[in-house]
Amino acid sequence: MPISPTRNDALAVQLDNAINNKTKPLGSLGVLEALAKQLGLIQNTRAISISKPAILVFAADHGVVAEGISAYPQDVTWQMVENFLAGGAAINVFAAQNSCDLRVIDAGVNHDFGPRSGLTDRKLAHGTHNFAQQPAMSSELCDTALATGMALVAELEGNVVGFGEMGIGNTTAAAALMHKLTGIPVAQCVGAGTGLSAEGILHKQHVIEAAVAKHVHATEAHDVLATFGGLEIAMMAGAMLKAAELRKVLLIDGFIVTSALLVAARMQPAILDYCVFAHCSNENGHQQMLEALNAKPLLNLGLRLGEGTGCALALPLLHAAANFLNQMATFESAQVSEKSE
Repeated sequence: MPISPTRNDALAVQLDNAINNKTKPLGSLGVLEALAKQLGLIQNTRAISISKPAILVFAADHGVVAEGISAYPQDVTWQMVENFLAGGAAINVFAAQNSCDLRVIDAGVNHDFGPRSGLTDRKLAHGTHNFAQQPAMSSELCDTALATGMALVAELEGNVVGFGEMGIGNTTAAAALMHKLTGIPVAQCVGAGTGLSAEGILHKQHVIEAAVAKHVHATEAHDVLATFGGLEIAMMAGAMLKAAELRKVLLIDGFIVTSALLVAARMQPAILDYCVFAHCSNENGHQQMLEALNAKPLLNLGLRLGEGTGCALALPLLHAAANFLNQMATFESAQVSEKSE
C-alpha cells in the first residue's frame, strides 16, 4: 500500500503558529521546534503524543563473514542475543531508563535458541549466503523477510518505533547497499565495523568491490537488497514501510539501520517524512548516507554500537518536543508581553 506524504499546508500553519506563540523568542528551541512540527504532521494533529514507544532489535547472521571481513567471530551474534535476553546490553539499559518496550527478533541467526522468553522467533534461515560468491538470498526469501517485518509492526500498539540490529558482518552488507543505492565509492562506504584494523578495512573494501563487479545486474532496490543485504536488514526495511503506512514515527539508529531505510526509501520515497534520525554514527560512511537522504540527525555522540542505542538516547527529545507544544504557556495565557515591533 502506498505511503502517504505528511504534507498538510493548513495544519503546518497551525503548528507554526502554536510553536511561535509559546513564551519564548522565535526559534529559540531550535531543533525541538522542527521536531514538534514533524510529529504533528505525522500524527495529523496539534495535540501530539508519544505513546508506548518500542524499539525492535533484529538479529541475523551473514555468510560474507567467511571472507574474513569482521574482527569478531560469527558466534558473537547469538551470544549478544543471549545478552539482550539477560538484560545485560547497552540497549537494555537505555531502553529501561526511558521506559521503552524492547523487542528482540531472531530474523536469521545461525543458532537454535529454542523457545525463549523475550525472544520473538521469526527465523527464516540460519543466516544469508556469502554474497561474495552468490546472492545473499533469493528474491522469494527477501519478499518473505519484508512481509515478516511488516507483520511485526502491525502488532504494535504505540506510535513510535525505533529500529536496532545485531549481526556480525552487517556493516559489510550495509556498505554494499550504500554503494549500490547512492553511487558513493566503496572506499567511502566501508569502516571499522566492530574494530577492524586499517588493513582489515582495505580487505573489506576489496571484498565488496569484487562482489559488486560479480553482481552487476542488481540495480533495483529489491534486487540490491536480496543480493547484498541481510535477513535483519530486509525484515527491518519491511517493518519501516509498514510503520510509515500506519503513520507511526520511525526512529532511525545508525549505519546498518540507515542502510535498511535507504532500501525502503527507494521503494517508497514518502517514508522519509516519518523518519526521525536519532544520531550520526561514528562508523565511516554514515554521515554521507545521511546526506544522501537529506537527513538531519538529532545527536552526534560518536556512537557506533548499533542495537538501537541511538534511538533510546534520542527518545527524551521526542518527549520534550511533544511536551513543550502541549504544556508550555502562550504569551496570551501567561500574560507575557510579546516582542515589540
